[in-house]
Amino acid sequence: MKSYSIALIPGDGIGRDVIAAAWSVLEAAAKHAGFALTATEFPWSCKFYKETGRMMPEDGIETLRGFDAILLGAIGWPAEVPDSVSLHGLLLPIRKAFVQYANIRPHRLLPGVTGPLRAESFDILCIRENTEGEYSGAGGRVHQGTQDEVAVETSIFTRAGVERILRFGFEQARARRGKLASVTKSNAQKYSMVFWDEITRKLAPEHPDVTVTSYHVDALAARMIMAPDSLDVVVASNLFGDILTDIGAAIQGGLGYAASANINPDRSAPSMFEPVHGSAPDIAHLGIANPIATIWSGAMMLEHLGEKDAAGRIMKAVEATTGRGIGTIAGKDKTDAITAAVVAALS
Repeated sequence: MKSYSIALIPGDGIGRDVIAAAWSVLEAAAKHAGFALTATEFPWSCKFYKETGRMMPEDGIETLRGFDAILLGAIGWPAEVPDSVSLHGLLLPIRKAFVQYANIRPHRLLPGVTGPLRAESFDILCIRENTEGEYSGAGGRVHQGTQDEVAVETSIFTRAGVERILRFGFEQARARRGKLASVTKSNAQKYSMVFWDEITRKLAPEHPDVTVTSYHVDALAARMIMAPDSLDVVVASNLFGDILTDIGAAIQGGLGYAASANINPDRSAPSMFEPVHGSAPDIAHLGIANPIATIWSGAMMLEHLGEKDAAGRIMKAVEATTGRGIGTIAGKDKTDAITAAVVAALS
């Protein structure tokens, strides 16, 4: 029997609940499809940081390297650990060390879910550059705490980094409806974003079957709200992609449906899958976190591992569940009830 080793990092807050829920669904789908999933859980979190002074051990990256994939719940507990510490101590190092340069976030309305827009249907796949750009971490502060304090944060865009994420976006558009929206702010950022636009124009002739349109990020944000059905694949830098995908999560009904994948496309290292709703300290331990984003992320993990039938079965079960009105209103259904409904729909 084929078997996959999965590193589980439940993390903080509702992360533990949604990981447990998703794992129940994944195990049921694997059993039905005839393959096995083996989990190894790691306690890396803000609690771990408070106890050890690190978000993960020094050998954390090498520990994770041997797994087929990573499934993460949520990281963050800002009341005790600054988000800048938790992000740069765990998530960003994993993404960069494993060259998970393609962050994939699907945005569409599930059956039974009502979004805030009049649009009845849309299907947007956002591709966010995930390892450089505005989140490179290059910069510093001098004269801290004085009136002369200066803070510098430098965005870094490499030709290799921009080309590979744009090529990935073109490939996704080619496999879907053949439309690519490339997002910049080149009217204001005349170096990095003009650079991005130039590479977009250079690569476009290599993909004659894809219609590519360049947008400024503010115009694209408005389009996502006013005409989401006009978009197919959106590719953007680290910061712009981060912001636009939160808009995408909002128009698909909320963060409870916001799944994501951090992909290493050449499979030289494990990829990581996570919901992007955060740890939600205000509802932690209440048992009402919506696990659908994590279950959806788990389905993306199985698809990446080559188990497309099982991934498709999970998504059909999720759609059947929301179609019955379960998991469609924040806080109405318990985490366990939503999970049980998805598992039941798998059979």
